[in-house]
Amino acid sequence: MRTLLGISVLLASLVAVPSPASAQAAPTYSNPVSAGVVDTFPDPTMIRARDGLWYAYGTQNPVFNSKGEDGERILPILRSKDLVTWEYAGEVFTPETKPAWHNGARLWAPDIRYVGGEYHLSYSLASGDLGLATAPTPTGPWTDHGDILPAATQSSCPTGHIDQAQFTDVDGAHYMYWGSYDTICVARMNAEATLVEGTAKQIARGRRMEGGYVVRRDGFYYLFYSDAGCCSGSFSGYQIKAGRSTSPFGPFTDDEGVDLMELTGKGAIVVGANGNRWAGPGHSGFQTDLSGQDWLVYHGISTDDPDFPPIGGGRLAGLSKRPLLIDRLDWIDGWPVVRAGAGPSEGAQPAPVASYEVGGAFGEGTLAGWRAEGGGWSAKTDQDAHGYASHAGPGTAYLATTGRTRSADVRAQADLRASSGAAGLTLAHVNGNNHVVAWLDKDRGALVTDVVIGRSRGEQVTALPAGFDFGAWHNVVAELRGTELTVQVSDDQLGDAIVEQRRTIPRAAARSGSVGAVARGLADADNVGAARLYTPVTRRVPAPKPGRLLPEYSDEFDGTAVGPSWQWVRGPAAGVKVADGVLSWPTQNAELYQATNTASVLLRDAPEGDYTVEAKLRFAPAQASQQAGILLYENDDRYFKMAHSALPLERGNGAVLQMSEFGKEGERPTTTPPIAVANQPMFGGPAAETMWLRLSYHHDAANDETEVRAATSRDGERWVRNGVWTLPAKDKLRIALVSMNRAGAVAEFDYVRTYRD
Repeated sequence: MRTLLGISVLLASLVAVPSPASAQAAPTYSNPVSAGVVDTFPDPTMIRARDGLWYAYGTQNPVFNSKGEDGERILPILRSKDLVTWEYAGEVFTPETKPAWHNGARLWAPDIRYVGGEYHLSYSLASGDLGLATAPTPTGPWTDHGDILPAATQSSCPTGHIDQAQFTDVDGAHYMYWGSYDTICVARMNAEATLVEGTAKQIARGRRMEGGYVVRRDGFYYLFYSDAGCCSGSFSGYQIKAGRSTSPFGPFTDDEGVDLMELTGKGAIVVGANGNRWAGPGHSGFQTDLSGQDWLVYHGISTDDPDFPPIGGGRLAGLSKRPLLIDRLDWIDGWPVVRAGAGPSEGAQPAPVASYEVGGAFGEGTLAGWRAEGGGWSAKTDQDAHGYASHAGPGTAYLATTGRTRSADVRAQADLRASSGAAGLTLAHVNGNNHVVAWLDKDRGALVTDVVIGRSRGEQVTALPAGFDFGAWHNVVAELRGTELTVQVSDDQLGDAIVEQRRTIPRAAARSGSVGAVARGLADADNVGAARLYTPVTRRVPAPKPGRLLPEYSDEFDGTAVGPSWQWVRGPAAGVKVADGVLSWPTQNAELYQATNTASVLLRDAPEGDYTVEAKLRFAPAQASQQAGILLYENDDRYFKMAHSALPLERGNGAVLQMSEFGKEGERPTTTPPIAVANQPMFGGPAAETMWLRLSYHHDAANDETEVRAATSRDGERWVRNGVWTLPAKDKLRIALVSMNRAGAVAEFDYVRTYRD
């Protein structure tokens, strides 16, 4: 399973990858980035802290099982200088410090933010409540604030009350997103972001939907979420998908315009399994490196080592190992996608840019290597920022790097605060009479950019939200690409800028130069630096297309009976007929699931080599469990299925979801005890009464594995490509049709066509 189905790996290798320097000298990383540090790190979230380091937080899990520890760490913490080399940095709670109100519940899915000068870590209780702990540093000490989701808010959101993530909007308002199995909700928080208030609004629902996380970009709010199930080892069907809206309250739609509240599957797949070692990629966080390149932070399950043994003397059984992964997140045609659609990475990849070309973090509490233009600068330290630069004095003073950026296209940033006057970030800096500056101007209550060329100045002013705390640290990022300048102010660089300003500057000002801090009055600066601006990837990896039609393995159903190329298992099924170019098959009260193998299966041979099977299906199930579709079938206990399935919505008062269900069934030998026959789904794009279904077969000879990818379409032209299921190769697969689970609907197959890949 070390090759992507078909030609995807080759195509992925051709996608241009941005590099701040020579490609030969670029550092690399390999997933999982938590390897050798912890055994697992589920549901990761990440932040760059005021000390200039990155911190990651994960779900309570047995992170040191391989080291002989038969227990769990409660919300474990990792720390890194470069996003790829990590060390263990502690845990949020220990058994001794765990608050009594948890009542022994396990703690899941933390989310980390920086609010009002403190680190806010929200978390879920397995029992279904949301907690909050705050701390002055990213590793504590933590103060717990109890349950932050009132009963009245819970009652307006029919979901599992877990998997929360905070978001701060441009007006400074705070929101909380949460939900699991099968609805995601949102509600406002109080001004301090310590309590969820008001009535919750449902914004998304789907089969096993959970793990919502919102990022704002280019005027849209993007809701990242996972569906299909996180934790079944190599049978985990988790994928990350996205919807977008022009409001934090929705409506959110996928890339085909389907509202995430519609009772159907959804597209806009950000990342899914691609046929290499990673199954179940899901539950995402978000980071941006120093070049401006975004990265998806998520977990995956290695099919080489997917399952823990029973933990704690058998108290915890069936846990999957879900280590920490990161991969480049591209934005193509307005939609996020990992590695241009190539999926989770395996092997060496270009690493995030984690060091400035010029600049630094004042980590030694010294201003060595910086040049002051004007007086009043000194070095100070505190427990969170460690070293930082502080200014106190009259007039305007600069503290600039002695070196210059090599390129005019740069991403500069600084952490700033101003007790009085203003604190700023200067870039393209030659001297006080030639530079570009972004001010947090307390006197004007605004973000002010100023382009200074000799005696010429050009200001642009954008008001900051009412109540903006200039005395707390905020991050200011300025990206200069050509003559286009974009400045964002945020608390934590997590895709939730409080304010953004864009402008075009004169070409004479768009130059390489120094970077630095600038101050009027009492102001502080830290983590001041610049790196060459990333080059965005703008084209997706091309999707494989079926080749020539293989008529001998296809059927247009032009006759009056099922043709001789087909054979029945437990058939012929009652009511099947062929007429007017359609095979019509009423659904059966029968099943093909684990030990229950009572449904009829209509089979025909498949060709040698790689191929794609496509069927056009008309099907309108009205009751839960009715399904029809195509299979690649080895036997009753080993197959791959792509079906239009009607599935119940949990807590949906009888509502039924129309789903594109891509399932696999087979042995799962890595559990304790081994599972003889396991079955789990992935979920594809939106379903419709008329659908086109595809299953693509590939034999990974190097690992002797069968790889199958699914795709669905509602018009036969635009396809949603699903992830890849794999099983060890055994006997030959055959092409199959089913119509089953519950009587009362009729499946009409217009054709079955097989193509050479």
